[in-house]
Order: sequence, then structure tokens, then C-alpha cells
Amino acid sequence: MTATTDVHSGHPLSDSARAVFAVLAAAGSATRPQLAAQSGLSKPTVSSVMTELEAAGLAARSGTAHGGTGRSAAVYRLGPASGSVLAIDLGSTHTEVRGIALDGTVLAVQRTDDDLRPAEAVHAVLGRLPVPGPLRAVVVAVPDVAARQESGGTRPATSRIAVAFEALELPPGVPVHVENNVNCAALAELHDGAARDRHSFAYLQVGYNIGLGIVYGGQVLRGANGAAGEVARLPYPWAEGLRAEHEGLEAYAGARSLVRRAAYAWRPADGDRPETAERLFALAADGHLTARRMVTEHAGEVGRLAAAVTAVLDPGLIVLGGGIGANPQLLPGVNAELERLSWPTKVVCSVLGNSGTVVGATRLAVARGVQNVIGGDQPGIDSAP
Repeated sequence: MTATTDVHSGHPLSDSARAVFAVLAAAGSATRPQLAAQSGLSKPTVSSVMTELEAAGLAARSGTAHGGTGRSAAVYRLGPASGSVLAIDLGSTHTEVRGIALDGTVLAVQRTDDDLRPAEAVHAVLGRLPVPGPLRAVVVAVPDVAARQESGGTRPATSRIAVAFEALELPPGVPVHVENNVNCAALAELHDGAARDRHSFAYLQVGYNIGLGIVYGGQVLRGANGAAGEVARLPYPWAEGLRAEHEGLEAYAGARSLVRRAAYAWRPADGDRPETAERLFALAADGHLTARRMVTEHAGEVGRLAAAVTAVLDPGLIVLGGGIGANPQLLPGVNAELERLSWPTKVVCSVLGNSGTVVGATRLAVARGVQNVIGGDQPGIDSAP
């Protein structure tokens, strides 16, 4: 059965029921004593709350837990009326759609790598959702600024992304939040990746595009225009006699420019020229001299960008991500240039790879879905736990 697009159902929940539902969603499954301990409510209150949640279809019994003393306790999970959410990575080269239950369980996944249109991927996931409850929220990660506020949430700030967004053909009436893809990846690193022990760090994405996700005090920093971290717009080149170009840094340090420079540097004796950055890095890993030189030079460029980030933010930790940035071959050169130009800053590669954006969008979608069930604001929706 597919999810409906109704956002609200049933009667408003009591304050205690809201608190317990949030705890149950985070836990996935729990007994009443566990829910009481984690919510700070008394056991009698939790017993009453579970009756309320079961009646609303927001909780259901899933089994029995047996303790060492022979006592047993009912185990609860989210009920069918809890519904589900969508997380969509609307990338420059692909679209990935995930359908997720409010306990974080991934129910269906579809990518557009198999020539599906983005809207077809959305419809395919909606058609495979086993959850009969409503669709609570949609989060769309976009490779651009996402700052325009509307009654149903946020919308893309640029016309190019707005056109791609509309092509998703999202169900009407569902709250939609649009977030920058690099911010989503930074959120994923904060909770599930290389920055799990840090409340402040910078996530530097270097790939087809360049971007920076800034986490300070456990919160993603977005800026007055939603454009914090748009390092592609740093002045470049910045030298006497040269005019800085709009997004010139991204044009020079992105994957397309790297492949183009490699083509210029390639000699007849080097064999077939690499057509992608991935191929260039593979050749460098195999010891190809020209490929290694190009990777080393590019590591220096990324290191200078990291030094600029450090000079402004002093993040303490920089996580390198993206199709180029996450490659460990860059680390020695980045560290050397950063040490030459700035103060000591730890640099590591992302452990989430290309999945970082959709992992972060998933976490954000689940948090917003829970918020839409319990009502009101949920502080720290994108912060550290």
C-alpha cells in the first residue's frame, strides 16, 4: 500500500504523547519502562500515553521482551499512521530518492542512473512504500543556495534549480524543505561520519562543484541569505593585473577543469588521456607520472582553499568530501600546503563518500517528519544530539 499525502490525521496529541512519540521514533522500538526512562515521565503516565498513541495509530505492539527476573514487557514500535518521509538528492549529475519511515528505516530507494526521469524516481519510491500512513515531509538537497521561504517550507533561490525542482512533481500538500547539498553532507558527517566527536568543523566538498558546509556549536551555519559556505564565489584569480571572475575558483578547481588541465599536460607517451577525474586518480594510484603530478598540483590548490577556510573560520577540523576531495591521495598535498600557509588544522577524508548528501537529507527529513506529527517547533533539528 502506498503512502497518502495527508499531512495531519486524528486529534492533537497531548504534550506527554508528543514527548513519548519523539523518543519512540528515535529508538525504533522500546518497552514502556524504557520510554519512561528516556522521556523522564512516570510509568503510569507512559502507560496512559501508549493507549493514546495506539488509538491514534501512531504506536503498535511489536512483541514482548523478557527480563532476567522472568518478567515480561510489551515492545512498541511506530504505528501505521506515523507515515513516512522522502529525502531527495537532486544532484548535478544524478537524482536519488529515498522513502524513509520516521524511525529512520529506509523503505525504498531509486536513482536516476538507469535513465529514469527525476519525477519517475519519485513516483517509483512512492509506489513502493509499504507504510499506509501519510507522507509527512519531503527534503530536497540541491547544489545551490536554498533560501526562499514560502508557506509550505523553503524553495530554491535560483531559477535553474527551481526548474529542476518542479520537474520532481512532488505530491501536493506535503511540507517541502529545500536544503543546500553541502549542508546536508556536513550534517551527515556530524552525526554519522568523520566529525561525530566534533561540534565545530568545516566540510569542504571538491568535485563537480565546490562548496563548504560550516558546523559551529553543533549547528549548520546558513548565513543571512542561506549562502554561508559558497566558497565557489571567493575572488579568483586574486593577483595583480588579473580580474577576478564570477565563480572563477570553482571553474578552476572543479573536476571538469582538472580533467581539462590534465588533457593539456598529457604527452603522447602517456597513453590514453583520462576522460574523468576518477580515471585520472586511478592512473595516479597506479604510479602514472603525469597523472601523479596533476593530482599533486591539484592537492596544492585544495590546500590553498583549505588555508583560506582556516584563516576565516579556524574550524579545528576540515573534512574533505566530494568526488575529488574524498580521495586520500589529496591528503599529503593538502596538509603540506595548509601547514605552510596556516596554523595546524586536522584534515581527514569523508567516510561517507558520495552518499553523504542523501544521508544528511534523510536525517533532516526524518526530523521534520517527526516534528510534523508532534506539532510545534523542534529545536536543534539539524544539530548534534
